[in-house]
Amino acid sequence: MHSQPEAPRVLAHVADNVRRHRITLGLSQKDLAERAGISRRTVISLEAGEANISLSGLDRLADALDTSFVALVAAPTAEPAAINEVAWRGADPASLALLLGAAPARTEAQLWSWSLAPGERYDAEPDPDGWHEMILVTEGELTVARDDGTSVLAAGDHVTYSSAQQYSYANAGATIVRFVRVVVS
Repeated sequence: MHSQPEAPRVLAHVADNVRRHRITLGLSQKDLAERAGISRRTVISLEAGEANISLSGLDRLADALDTSFVALVAAPTAEPAAINEVAWRGADPASLALLLGAAPARTEAQLWSWSLAPGERYDAEPDPDGWHEMILVTEGELTVARDDGTSVLAAGDHVTYSSAQQYSYANAGATIVRFVRVVVS
């Protein structure tokens, strides 16, 4: 995360989450710094919401706090499927990394690139319990119909759901739809 003139919301979330997890574990700032392999000054700055730390540094902090990267950057009330937090900004305002959502994973993650022509439909069988999908539409409009509801996604929209249910992808539009699919188990 690069600090900007106006601090991103994620810095406040990181500050609160690091402090809360550190205190819960009974760690001093010095102990946490040693466990994470970062400086005590960085921990102090993080907890003050003033730090500039890399994404890999946040990963190390999460490991040291026995939690996840997502648990450190997300708002305490955020649903894992809809985090929507800017976790990194570059020097140019057009350069950023937006953490859209997360799902639990036990054994593997798969990254897929899909396209459906107009009128095409893919019907899936339910996956085993514990499997999830994350879909991000990059072009066109995709309908994801599931037992638990239907999502109509335009370019830039995303959805995360359990794939341990009947679901399908459909393109009811007049142009090709392209989307990224992440499967986690």
